[in-house]
Amino acid sequence: MKEACETLLLHGGAKRDIAKAGRLLAAGEVVAVPTETVYGLAANALDEQAVLRIFEAKGRPQDNPLIVHVSALEQIDPLVTEFPAVARALARRFWPGPMTLVMKKSPRIPDRTSAGLDTVGIRMPAHPVARAIIDAAGVPLAAPSANISGKPSPTTAADVMDDMAGRVAAVVDGGPCAVGVESTVIDVTGGVPRILRPGAITEEMIAAAVGSAATDPAVNRGLAAGEKPKAPGMKYRHYAPKAPIVLFEGPPEATLRALTEQAGQPWDGVLCFEESLPAVRQLCSRRVYSLGYSWDHEAHSRRLFALLRQFDRTRAKRILAQCPRPFGAGAGTVNRLRKAAGFQSVDCRGGKTVIGVTGRSGSGKSVFSAILAEKGALVLDADAIYRELVTNDSEMLAAIGSRFPGVVRSGVLDRRALGALVFSDAQARLDLNAITHGRVGAVIQERIADSDAPLAVLDVPLLFESGIDRLCDVTLAVLVPREVSRKRILSRDDVTPEQAEARLAAQPDDEYYRKHCDLLLQNLGSRADLEGQTRMFFEKYCK
Repeated sequence: MKEACETLLLHGGAKRDIAKAGRLLAAGEVVAVPTETVYGLAANALDEQAVLRIFEAKGRPQDNPLIVHVSALEQIDPLVTEFPAVARALARRFWPGPMTLVMKKSPRIPDRTSAGLDTVGIRMPAHPVARAIIDAAGVPLAAPSANISGKPSPTTAADVMDDMAGRVAAVVDGGPCAVGVESTVIDVTGGVPRILRPGAITEEMIAAAVGSAATDPAVNRGLAAGEKPKAPGMKYRHYAPKAPIVLFEGPPEATLRALTEQAGQPWDGVLCFEESLPAVRQLCSRRVYSLGYSWDHEAHSRRLFALLRQFDRTRAKRILAQCPRPFGAGAGTVNRLRKAAGFQSVDCRGGKTVIGVTGRSGSGKSVFSAILAEKGALVLDADAIYRELVTNDSEMLAAIGSRFPGVVRSGVLDRRALGALVFSDAQARLDLNAITHGRVGAVIQERIADSDAPLAVLDVPLLFESGIDRLCDVTLAVLVPREVSRKRILSRDDVTPEQAEARLAAQPDDEYYRKHCDLLLQNLGSRADLEGQTRMFFEKYCK
């Protein structure tokens, strides 16, 4: 590495600072730049000596390939021997954005940039400051994360300065990163797009855009001995704080239980979900940080690296961490946590797979559940359990009658009268849920524990509101057009059109399910199509 230099701190909102960064890069210097994923350590991707300075500044092994960043599609053709049709389709769908496409490189890409591979990863960042700097430099930029190799990636300019002050010419401050984990890396040199590194663009999103997608096995296990990395982050221990991580994988309720059994040492740090904080803080009063709610994959990815760096500012000697569910948008965060923990984790799944399925009334949840029942799954319907309880649980029935006078007559609940009250009154719904959710969840837990079935399906309309999602290994929403739901409710439930509409109005929209659920299944109204999608789900996620 060259001698220490003064590192300029430039402002991403100032045109003159953008121009200054561009001049430094054009002259062969290394400049840290913001992107929507993490900060990148940028240099002219076509200049071997400039690229070498990246490796020197990071202390990065030179068999670890770099990603080349461009600001426009027309800049790609000179960098590759072929821009395949599937790559163009993905570029149109997801660029600018957190996606890298691995293609066969042209002779313009130096071997040092590609770590000797015949391929190169290319991405067009969404951050406007990153694209403005590429334009100002006039060259494509190689830009791995702007951290010392092996440490957590930086998501603020202050993080970059902690690692890179004196090592690079400048750091451009573009504010905190919106995504928080590095881009999804997709190999498009074969027939089916293959994820080499998961991120915000998920396998399911890729398959929806181009018809199919797969994930390289090394993503979940690390590279085998002698296996050469095809993308950044595949080979070496990455993203690790100073303290070792003990990673707990499985349903959030189970990982909390296992974590609290080990927590309590004065040197512990804890990385847990928001809903776990009260239980954890009874054992640990310091160095406890929240990733966000267990369902909030966006918060997990946005917070992860900043929190791992925060532990480095403490005296934690080990970090006990709850792991998000490794599906959909959670795959990227889980991949980084597994790497930080050296692919060692505590399995808290208990030998069973529990699927939580939710969605609006009439979405097709019962069809999904029935098909998995044919495959040997234990199916537990929260509404059916609720009906059992209001018949057999005198305490719960009395509580409902006390809160909603007149709906219980001679020990029998008038469900239609209760529905008329709660579907149009948000506070009434909350009060009813406070009475029923805990008991329904307890019965579900008892029946899962008592069953020998290796797969359990929980049909729960209020999966997240009830907290029953925390029992699940994976959560799924069945989505259906609103009019289809309405017709099914009318034909099935002996209600008036007004009551059907009130029921739907009281239920979440599709965006709610997209944000909360690990996976989505789109029911377009054809039973045959829904059955086909359900069987595909079983083959992929339940075996």
